[in-house]
Amino acid sequence: MAAASTSGSGRDIGGSGGGLAAGEMEVEAYRRLFPLPFYERHLLDSVRPDARPLHRARDTSIALGPVASADGSALVKIGDTTMLAAIKLEVMTPSADAPDEGSLAIEFHMPPICSPIVRPGRPAEVAPVVSKQLSDVILSSGMINLKELSLITGKAAWMAYLDIYCLNSDGSLFDASLLSAIAAFSHLQIPLVSLSDDGRVVAVSGDLLEDESTPELVNKERKLLLHSIPFSLTCILHKKYILADPTAEEESIMETSITVVLDSSERLVSIYKPGGPVLAHTSTVKDCIVLTKHRMKELQNILEESLSAMEVV
Repeated sequence: MAAASTSGSGRDIGGSGGGLAAGEMEVEAYRRLFPLPFYERHLLDSVRPDARPLHRARDTSIALGPVASADGSALVKIGDTTMLAAIKLEVMTPSADAPDEGSLAIEFHMPPICSPIVRPGRPAEVAPVVSKQLSDVILSSGMINLKELSLITGKAAWMAYLDIYCLNSDGSLFDASLLSAIAAFSHLQIPLVSLSDDGRVVAVSGDLLEDESTPELVNKERKLLLHSIPFSLTCILHKKYILADPTAEEESIMETSITVVLDSSERLVSIYKPGGPVLAHTSTVKDCIVLTKHRMKELQNILEESLSAMEVV
């Protein structure tokens, strides 16, 4: 009797739970088979399937200094999209065209672990595109004055190597990579160097500072001063709708995107629209710029909080 009762009870609960599970499976099946109609049913209510409003970006976090061996580093998360940025400084001989300037090299990496669409042994097609975008935006915005990377005019300057690794790819790759670059440069500590007897520029550790035989310092240990910091927001355009900070699923379903970059003074740095079936009318672009202004303020606050937390520690 007890066994029969338990079995009967199990069938009732299983039946109820099974009905719920079956309903969820039907929704998921519909989502996979007809992704665009599935999204459009939610867009009618100005909301996404995860209940996020169309104009709201995902939760964002910045952690400074995760890579101890780097001169500057940051870990950034926008939703599930995760970027690790690290900067390494090396002394170089400046070019004859710019004897009082340092240089910057930016590389964006997408290892196979970041997404199932990235295959081992095959570089992701989007990686060099993002690298070029980052270089264009960072240099054209004037965020970094390359003269601040100079050590000895015509003889020595800093070469800053910025490597950004996508640890998890879930949409808005450029936004997350740019934010990680900004955070890493905000964390960057320019090391002390001195001029040796044979004319070489060498790094000076803390122990050598107390040594009277240490040659005269060429520079001071300092933070890199950033100007007109650029912030970006990518939006998906679909019919009359604008979806801010799209996920990878949204980017694959609704193929028209636009990325707006503004600096900290709200000046337009760039607008990037890589094709797509939807035309970006002037009113639509203006709406995207307004959304970017709001997003910029959010990101400025998050960056300032991370910098303050680092100072406290």
